[in-house]
Amino acid sequence: MTKRILVFSASVGAGHLRAAQAVELALRQAVPDAAVRNIDVLELTNAAFRRVYAKLYLDLVNKAPHVLGYFYDRMDRPSRSGKHRTDRLRLTVEKLNLRKFVRLLKDEPPDLIVNTHFLPAAIVASLRRKGELDVPQVTATTDFETHRLWVNQPCDHYYTATEEGARYLQHWGIPAEHTTVTGIPIHPVFAAPKDRAECLARHGLKGDRPIFLQLSGGFGVGPIVELYRALLDVTKAIELVAIAGRNEAVRKELEAVEVPPRHRVKLLGFTDQIDEYMAAADVVVSKPGGLTTSETLARGAAMVVVNPIPGQESRNSDYLLENGAAIKANNLGTLAYKIDNLLQDAARLAQLKANVARLARPRAAHDVVKHALTFLRS
Repeated sequence: MTKRILVFSASVGAGHLRAAQAVELALRQAVPDAAVRNIDVLELTNAAFRRVYAKLYLDLVNKAPHVLGYFYDRMDRPSRSGKHRTDRLRLTVEKLNLRKFVRLLKDEPPDLIVNTHFLPAAIVASLRRKGELDVPQVTATTDFETHRLWVNQPCDHYYTATEEGARYLQHWGIPAEHTTVTGIPIHPVFAAPKDRAECLARHGLKGDRPIFLQLSGGFGVGPIVELYRALLDVTKAIELVAIAGRNEAVRKELEAVEVPPRHRVKLLGFTDQIDEYMAAADVVVSKPGGLTTSETLARGAAMVVVNPIPGQESRNSDYLLENGAAIKANNLGTLAYKIDNLLQDAARLAQLKANVARLARPRAAHDVVKHALTFLRS
């Protein structure tokens, strides 16, 4: 009988979806005869809940990131009563709004569930606790530290980006033997070596000066134009590739900015060739999302961290800085100054890249899948 495997994520930002896609592709390579489905659980709810759960997140990222950081930290603490009444209320609301998802699980129970977001994991765990579902589930976390919301028991195994992330889950009662450090699942293409010279030629890049890659995320959010202008203030001649994502209005704004003659610039909208641009880059300038950071590490580029979202991204930034794989610009006014200093110190840049290579886990998706398949229901 054909084995059925469901990969669940939630479209809260782009990272969870990209991790789910990575797991899906690795599953299709590992078990080509299995029936694999990749499902965004927010497609199985009503428009109002989807807006509150996903759109509100992006609104807060853009307009009130400090509020997002407050709730991130607040939800990472135990309740004073120790009974997590807020958790139970949140789970009740989620189940009421995800009845299609619950019905899918009960009507067509799969042989294995792999989660890349805690929302579906929480609902599956609730159904298992009540004896309404008997399906193995595993969870792959998507940042370099973990959070209490990722803990959803029963869950057969947790895959974390770092040992610190695993230890934090253990702090919340997860047995050590139920955690494995794999890295964050990224597209299997990042596990394939890429020749830098070929990537340069394929994308019309010269490579005769340091190449900087400015990323804006799949949705093209944040102070993209301001960041672009700050990069153009760098004194040393650079080759800059700026990617605006799906934000066409921002791309047009970038085109209107005058480029100093010492620099060479290439502007792009959305691209599915990000792995090749990363392979060509010396330095990636980006917010430190878990997926973007893992992809950058896999391709060997140093990072300049800008505008981390308070909460998970600020913790990702801490991890990179503690391990000497990035520098951080706390404001755009000093970005050019910090980059100029970096470019004047070749040994420092080389050490950043060496540390990046030490942290990289390009085969994380394959490692998650290889271990997860041991829980496939017989």
